[in-house]
Amino acid sequence: MCGARNTEPAYIRGLLRVVDNRAVDVRVKVCPQDPVSVVRHAAGERTRARDHYDRTWCVLDVDDFAHLDEALRLARAERIDIALSNPCFELWLLLHFRTHSAPVDGFRQAERHLLPHHRGYSKAADRFTFDLYRETWPQAVERARALARPGEEHKEEPVDRDVATSPGDRPGSSAELTSARTRPLW
Repeated sequence: MCGARNTEPAYIRGLLRVVDNRAVDVRVKVCPQDPVSVVRHAAGERTRARDHYDRTWCVLDVDDFAHLDEALRLARAERIDIALSNPCFELWLLLHFRTHSAPVDGFRQAERHLLPHHRGYSKAADRFTFDLYRETWPQAVERARALARPGEEHKEEPVDRDVATSPGDRPGSSAELTSARTRPLW
């Protein structure tokens, strides 16, 4: 379940085409609302599907959402996995092109860093093409791992731990995501 309407779902669909694991059935759904609403919607979708899904994921940004901690607690209670970008998904996109470890103070700043690499990028655009990211997603994973605190590159972070959950904190993007836990997307 993506908490954004355009970029995240288009990116995930593009990545699924590249990875092409036919043994896995992934359904990308969208709920462009606040994180608590996204998690609730995902839990409802899973209930309506009557255990059709082995795992349920929500893709969320830290952004400026006031109730992110509540969404993370709800996800843990519902056994929903969280892919969390701090502060926003655009940081993950930037990591496809270069390392970036300085604090990022929200979407506008991340977008400014991304634009030289993805000319014309717009979060609001109806069309997002994965082609620009197709070859470099493995490097982005490594760069995201490098953003983790030393020794915590593969560590799960319990929801109630003091994680970076506001823009300007240590930027992060989960590379490996695990059940009922959150990691600072991709």
